Amino acid sequence: MLHLDPSYIGKVWPAFMWTVFIVAAAGCCMGFHEFVWFMSVGYGFAVMCIGIFHLIFGFVSGTLTAATAVMALLFAIYGYRLGGYILKRELTNAAYRKTLEATGSTKRMPVPIALCMWVFCAWLYVAETSSVTYRVINRAGDNLFAWLGIVIMAVAIYGEAMADRQKSAAKKINPKRFCDTGLYKYVRCPNYFSEVLFWFGVTVSGIGAVQGRQWIMVLVAFAMITYVMYNSAQRLELRHEKTYGLDPEYQKYSDTVPLLFPFTKQYHSMKVYRD
Repeated sequence: MLHLDPSYIGKVWPAFMWTVFIVAAAGCCMGFHEFVWFMSVGYGFAVMCIGIFHLIFGFVSGTLTAATAVMALLFAIYGYRLGGYILKRELTNAAYRKTLEATGSTKRMPVPIALCMWVFCAWLYVAETSSVTYRVINRAGDNLFAWLGIVIMAVAIYGEAMADRQKSAAKKINPKRFCDTGLYKYVRCPNYFSEVLFWFGVTVSGIGAVQGRQWIMVLVAFAMITYVMYNSAQRLELRHEKTYGLDPEYQKYSDTVPLLFPFTKQYHSMKVYRD
């Protein structure tokens, strides 16, 4: 499973993918403690573990290229920052914890359901990072698209970190007001947009390295994470409408600033009814 056989080239799920799957499963296993962590804290740490694995494996096997090393490092940075941020928020932010409890997100699930979610999430994180894994499996060299993807990934990491800091700073000044400063002037969910942008960069990096049917895995994963982020933006919009919907300032803000994708006219993901 740790051997890169030439017969793996072009295959969708060669034996090497099971190794990455085990790494991802280990990275998100904390979901057995809190079910929601499979797709929150575990999401970040699984991506981090996959990045670290590729760095170590590539170095030991002598297959590590410059672009693959940078992408693996960005996976580690992205996952550590995201997983750590979410974990800290859930452990220290009482208001956020109360929101999770109110939505039933902290409810314990039966073991069979938890196992199914664990397996699904591990597969999803393998699929999301598969552009880099396929680059390793196919023994592809560095190319322009690899470096273009790296630039997009780095910008996305910076954007997400900036959005999180700006929102935290705004909430410290006025915890009861929505955030409309910094990146939030241009899009209401800049952190979710940065997530989509990050995985878009990963997808772009696969051009010239991913082969044939392997693109099915890459594109399905990108479509799924885009849907997850859009759905997250929808749920956040619903919570904001309940909290700030009657505030004239929020009404103007939400009617003029795009929800998820900046510089578009997609202001709402649902019909908005206000008294």
